[in-house]
Amino acid sequence: MVATVSIPAYTGPIEALLHLVSSHQLDIFDIPLADMVDGFVAEIASWETVDLQAVSEFISTAAMLIELKSKRLLPGSGEIEPDEELIGWEERDLLLARLLECQAYAAAADGFALLIEQAAKAIPRTAGLDPDFVVHAPDLLEGVTPDQIAAAFMRATAERPAPVVDLYHVTVDAVTVADAVTEMVRRLPGSGRASFRQLTGHLTSRIEIIVRFLALLELCKQGRVSLDQGHTFGDLEVAWVEGAPTNLAVTGLPTDEYEG
Repeated sequence: MVATVSIPAYTGPIEALLHLVSSHQLDIFDIPLADMVDGFVAEIASWETVDLQAVSEFISTAAMLIELKSKRLLPGSGEIEPDEELIGWEERDLLLARLLECQAYAAAADGFALLIEQAAKAIPRTAGLDPDFVVHAPDLLEGVTPDQIAAAFMRATAERPAPVVDLYHVTVDAVTVADAVTEMVRRLPGSGRASFRQLTGHLTSRIEIIVRFLALLELCKQGRVSLDQGHTFGDLEVAWVEGAPTNLAVTGLPTDEYEG
C-alpha cells in the first residue's frame, strides 16, 4: 500500500510530492501540512488493517516537509541552498531500508515458528531392534573347494601370451612415379587426345590414380604432354605433344615407392 495525500495543489503519493518540491515544481508554501496530516489520519481510520510501511513512509516524508517549511519561515532561510534542504533524504531511505529488513526478519521468524510447530507433532522412534534379531554376514567361500582356489591361483599367475596384430587382410601395393611415367610414354603417343578419367579408368586404388597424376605433371614439365581443363573441376584433357621424344630413358624422376 502506498501513502497518498490530497491537497488543493496535488493529489497522489506523498513520495512524489516530495520530489515535486525538491525539483522546484511545487512551492512548499502551497502545501497546507495540517490539512494533509488530517486527511491522511482520516484515511487510516478507514483501513481494515494498518500498513506500517505506508504509515512510516508518510511520517518520514511529512517530517521532511515540515522541516523544509520551517527553515523557509525562519529568518535567514534564504542563505540555505536548495540541495541542503533535502539533507534528510538519505536518512529517510535508510529508515525505509531498515523497515524492509525488519519485515524480512519477521517473515523468517514466522517461517521458523511454523516449522517448529510442525516438528512438535512428530514423535521419534525410541525402540530399537529386537534382542533376538541378529544379522549374519554371508559366507563368501561357501561351496568353494581347495582345488578350485588352486586352479584360480594358477590362472591368475599364468604368463599372458604376447598380443599379436594380424595383418593378413592388409595388402600393400608399391607404385613409383618412374614406373608410371614409363607407362604413360608407351601409351600416350598412340592414343591421341584422352581425358585423365579415361587413362585411369582401369585402376582400382586411389594411390595408383595419384601416382599417375604425378607422372603426367612430370611429363608436362618435360614438355612431352599438354594438359587442358575446360572449366573448373572439369575433366583434365591429356594430349601428347607432337615431336616430343618417345624414348623410355627417363632420368631425374622420383623413385620413392607409394604404398596404398
